[in-house]
Amino acid sequence: MSQKSRPRRNFYGRLKGKSLKRSQKVYLDEDLGALSAGLVSWEDNPDRIPLDLPGLFGGKPVWLEIGFGGGEHMVHQASNNPEVGLIGAEPYINGVAMLLGKIRRAGVDNLAVHPGDVRDLFDVLPENTIDRAFLLYPDPWPKARHHRRRFVTPEHLQPLAKALKPGAIFRVATDIEDYVRQTLEEVPKHGFEWLAERPRDWRQPWDDWISTRYEQKALREGRTPHYLTFQKS
Repeated sequence: MSQKSRPRRNFYGRLKGKSLKRSQKVYLDEDLGALSAGLVSWEDNPDRIPLDLPGLFGGKPVWLEIGFGGGEHMVHQASNNPEVGLIGAEPYINGVAMLLGKIRRAGVDNLAVHPGDVRDLFDVLPENTIDRAFLLYPDPWPKARHHRRRFVTPEHLQPLAKALKPGAIFRVATDIEDYVRQTLEEVPKHGFEWLAERPRDWRQPWDDWISTRYEQKALREGRTPHYLTFQKS
């Protein structure tokens, strides 16, 4: 297979925050490698050979969390759904370290982690293989000139739709009303149906929801969460 040409991708946002705790450095050194989803980076996989998801999770259905923050939702889902495998993508290394600590404490083993840009992961996800995806409190990029950086743009939604199986569920949670507007405008353009039938369907969280630290901050600051559920056609 001939080597593919690496696309130019600007990355916006933080890769690292305050200094890691000693325990978090241990988690990264000792645990991250064993939780790899496979060869994702362009350096490791320049031919963009698709990941072996059946081999990774033993044939289990696969869920994807895009930007897992501190990892509380991802570990919650892994603990409550041992019959599935979860892949999480998060470029913020402090969040990755927090997730690894939660994985240790919970003792779950049905997760894989990509500590980087989800676009690189999309490159190597086989088509029609992901059963569920989560986008929870993504960076809102509130300034109008930055809206093109949001996840709910064609650059991200096209490869997401390609990776999801027909009938797969895509959940989006946000406390930013303009992000709700853009999500409802853009996501259906890429082969998704919004499943809401009544106001409670976007005002009340999902039955298996765990409130994240980002949601708690939104509530403290008086912003209203919205819970949007889409299904791939």
